[in-house]
Amino acid sequence: FAVGIARVAVAPRSSPMAVCTVKKVCCIGAGYVGGSTCSVVAYKCPEIKVTIVDVDAAKIAAWNSPDLPIYEPGLQEIVETARGRNLFFSADVDSAVTEADLIFISVNTPTKTFGLGKGRAADLKYIEASARRIVSLTKGRKIVVEKSTVPVRAAESIERIFEANRTEGVELEVLSNPEFLAEGTAVADLLNPSRVLIGGSQTASGYAAMKQLSFIYSHWVPEEKIILTNTWSSELSKLTANAFLAQRISSINAISAVCEATGADVTEVAHAIGTDFRIGNKFLQASLGFGGSCFQKDILNLVYLCEALSLPEIAAYWNQVIKLNDYQKRRFATRIINSLFNTVTDKKITIFGFAFKKDTGDTRESASIYLCKHLMDEGAQLVVFDPKVKDRQIISDLKHPLISDDPDRGRQCVNLLILISVEQIDWML
Repeated sequence: FAVGIARVAVAPRSSPMAVCTVKKVCCIGAGYVGGSTCSVVAYKCPEIKVTIVDVDAAKIAAWNSPDLPIYEPGLQEIVETARGRNLFFSADVDSAVTEADLIFISVNTPTKTFGLGKGRAADLKYIEASARRIVSLTKGRKIVVEKSTVPVRAAESIERIFEANRTEGVELEVLSNPEFLAEGTAVADLLNPSRVLIGGSQTASGYAAMKQLSFIYSHWVPEEKIILTNTWSSELSKLTANAFLAQRISSINAISAVCEATGADVTEVAHAIGTDFRIGNKFLQASLGFGGSCFQKDILNLVYLCEALSLPEIAAYWNQVIKLNDYQKRRFATRIINSLFNTVTDKKITIFGFAFKKDTGDTRESASIYLCKHLMDEGAQLVVFDPKVKDRQIISDLKHPLISDDPDRGRQCVNLLILISVEQIDWML
C-alpha cells in the first residue's frame, strides 16, 4: 500500500528521462550476477541489444565459447539461444558504454582487506572506476543501474562522481536494482522471481528512469512483483534479506548443538517448528554453515554500517551470526577428529563436495574449504571430489595463505590431494 502511494506521489505526466527508450543495454562486469542476469534479459527481450563487457579478455572468451565460465542449470541453453542474436560479450568496454541507453554496473565489491573498515566494509574501487568511466564517455542521457551488492547510500557516491565530472548536456539517473539470486537456481530465480526491486530518487526523472527499467522486466515479470522504492530502501533491503537468511542458518545450527547434547533429533525439531506458518520451513536444515560470496560479505557490511551509525549493540547482534557460523565449522571438524580416536594424522579422509552448495561451481567462502583447513592442520590426507569444481580451483583454494598459514606444510598437504573421477565413486561406495 505504501509503495502504491509512492508511485502515485511521484508519477509525472512527462519528464526528460521519459522520452529515453531503452534499445541498447550494457552490463559492466561479466561475472556471476552480470552474466546470468543480462543473458536472461537478452533472452526475454529480443528487441533490445544487450552487450556484456569486462576488462578480463579471458573471461569474455569463455562466454563466447561452448564452455561458459560459470555453471548454472539452464544458463547454457539461454546463452546459446541469444548469443549472436541480441546478446554479445565484448572486451571493448568503451564502445558498449558509449552506445548504451541503460548501463548495469555489476562489478566485484569484495570486503576490504586493508585500511578503514578492513574485514567488514565493502571495497568500492571497481564501482568508482566504472562510474568515472561512464561519465567520461556519456554525451546525452543514460540510466545507470547499480546491480552489485553495495553498502547503503553507495548510489549517492556514484551521483557525486557524476555531478563533479559531467559536461553540459549530460543527464545520468542512478537506480538501485539489487539481485536476489540463489546459486544453483539462478536461472529459475531470474525467470520467475519472487520480486524485482528497483530504487530511485523520488523525483520526476527518477520515477521515469524506474519505469524504463520496469518496462524491461515487464517482458516476463508480472507488474505486481515489480516493487519501486527510494534508492536507500532498495540498497538496505538487499543486505537485510541476506542477513535474515544467514541468521536462520546459524539459528538452526545452534539448535543442532543443543540436540546433540540432549539426544534430540535436529531434523525432527526443524520439521516441528517449520510447520508453524509464522516460521516456515525454509533454511532450517542443519549444516556445516553458510558459504558463498554474499551472506558473510553482506552481514559484515551491515555490521560496519551499524558501527558507523553508532549502533554498537546492533552491530554486535549481527556479528554474532558470523561467529556462530565459524563455530559450527570448527565444531564439525572437531567431531570428525574425536570420532577417529582424537587424531587424523596421516589418515585419508574423503570430502564429497567442495562448492559452497549443490548445482554450482562457486567455492567462495565454502564451508568445505574451512573444514579441509581444520583437517589439514591436524595432518590429514584429503581426497576431494566435486563434479562442478575444477581441480585447479580446489588446489588454489587450499593453498591460499588464509587457509595454509605455513606455506611449506600447505604445499605438502595440497600435494597429497587426490581428485577422483565419477567412475571411482562407484568403486568407493
